[in-house]
Amino acid sequence: SLVLQAVFNLLIPDHAADAFSPPRGSRGRWDALVERLLGGLGRWDAEHFLFIAERGYLLEHNCAFLPLFPLSLRALAALLPWPAELQPRSRLLLSAALLNALLSALAAAALYGLGRAVLRNRRQALLAALLFSLSPAGVFMAAAYSESMFALLAFSAMWRLEQGQGWLSGMLFALAAAARANGMVNAGFFLYCRGRRFALQLQGGSASLRRLPVLCRQVLSLASSAALTCAGIFLPFALFQYYAYVRFCSPGTGVDRSIPEPLLQLARDKGYRVAGTAGAKPPWCSQRFPLVYSYIQDAYWNVGFLRYFELRQIPNFLLALPVTLLGSWAAWTYVSTNPRHCLTLGLERRKSEEGGKARDGFCGPAAFVYVVHATALLAFGFFCMHVQVLTRFLGSSSPILYWFAAHLLQEHEPLLWSTDNPSSGKPPLGKSCGKGTPDNPVVRLLLNWRSITPLSKGILGFFLGYWLLGLILHCNFFPWT
Repeated sequence: SLVLQAVFNLLIPDHAADAFSPPRGSRGRWDALVERLLGGLGRWDAEHFLFIAERGYLLEHNCAFLPLFPLSLRALAALLPWPAELQPRSRLLLSAALLNALLSALAAAALYGLGRAVLRNRRQALLAALLFSLSPAGVFMAAAYSESMFALLAFSAMWRLEQGQGWLSGMLFALAAAARANGMVNAGFFLYCRGRRFALQLQGGSASLRRLPVLCRQVLSLASSAALTCAGIFLPFALFQYYAYVRFCSPGTGVDRSIPEPLLQLARDKGYRVAGTAGAKPPWCSQRFPLVYSYIQDAYWNVGFLRYFELRQIPNFLLALPVTLLGSWAAWTYVSTNPRHCLTLGLERRKSEEGGKARDGFCGPAAFVYVVHATALLAFGFFCMHVQVLTRFLGSSSPILYWFAAHLLQEHEPLLWSTDNPSSGKPPLGKSCGKGTPDNPVVRLLLNWRSITPLSKGILGFFLGYWLLGLILHCNFFPWT
C-alpha cells in the first residue's frame, strides 16, 4: 500500500478538491521528499488528523475527529529520533505511516484470535484475517486515519470479552470510543454478554436461583455492573464534549493571537469558527445537551436521516452497493440458517450447546451478536450517513465482512476444499509457498484465478478492486469511500 500510493501519487496529478487544506509554511528538501513519498496518506480527513496533531483543536469542525489517534501521532512524532530536520507535518506524516503499518498488522492478528474464539474454525479465522489484510478499506488503514487504531482496539476488546476478561475488554472498548464515536455502540457487546450469561443461568441453575430475593440480587448486580461498564465506555466521548464546550463556548481567551495570519484568513474565507475568539457563541452551546459532534455532523456535513437520498448521490450509492449487498447477504444467511436462535435472541439454551456440539463457523450461535452489530451499523450508515463511507465504516468496525467472505469462499470454492479436508488425499492446488512453509489460501486463489468459481472472483475482485482503486483515487484527492 505504501509503495503503490507513492507511485500513483507521483504519476497522477491531484484533483482540485474542495476539502480542508490548511496553509503550510516553508518546506526544506527533506520535507518535499516526504511529501512526494507519503503525501497520498494525507488526503481528505487525514488533513484534519494531521492538523489536530500539530496545532490542537483550533477550528470547530475539527471536533468531529476524536483525540486518541492525533494524540498518538503527536507523541510518536515527539519520541522518534529523526535523522534530518523536518517540519512538524512531515514528522507527523512519517509517524502516521509507521503507526498505521503496525496497527493494521496487529488488527489482523486480533481478528484472527477473535475468529478462533467465535468461529471455532482455525482455517476460516485465518482466511478472514488474510482478507482483512486486503480490505476494501485498505487505503484508510494505511493513510493518516483512525481506522487501523479503531479496528485493533475493537477487535482486541471483542476477543478479550470472549475470553472472559471483562475489565480489560472494557478498557479497550473505552479506548476505541476515544478513537471513533461509533465505538460507543460496542457497549452492546457487554450488555448482551452479561444478559445472556444471566439467562443461561436461570435456565440451567438450581431452584434457589429462581427464588425472588436471590433473583433480585442477581438482577441488581447485573444492572449495576452493566451501568458501570457502559459509563466507562461512554466516558471518553463525554469528556471530549466537555473539553470542546470549554474551548468554544467560554468567553474569548485571545488564543487567536498565537495563530498564524494565513490560518486566520482561511477561517474567515471558509467561515470556520476559531477557538478562543470573542463573538457570538456557537448555537450548540445553548442546547440542553451541548454536543459539538452532533452539531458538526448536521451543520457542516448535512448528516441525518434520509438526507443523502438525492438523485445526484446515485454514484455514491453505487460505490456502497458491494458492501451493502455483502452485509445484507450475511444477515440473511445467518437468520435463515438459525431462525429459532435469532427469534430467541440467542438466549435459549440449546441441546447442541449443552452437549458441546454447537455449530462451528460463521453460522454458529456465537456469531449472533456480531451479525446484529454489523446489521445495525449497516442500516444506520445506509440511511443516516454519507453512504459512500459504508465500506470503511464496516471494514474497520465489524468482523462480519471478513468472516462471511471467508465462509463463502470455504463453502463454495473447491480449490480450498483439499486443504480444509486433509483426509481427502488430494494435493493442494496452486501451492503458493515453498516446501515446508504454510500455504496462503488467498494467494493460492489469486494464482489460480482462471479456475476459481465466479463467486470467488466476485469476492476477491471486490476486495482487491476497492483496495487498488482506493490507493489510486483517494491518494490523489479524487472522491472515494
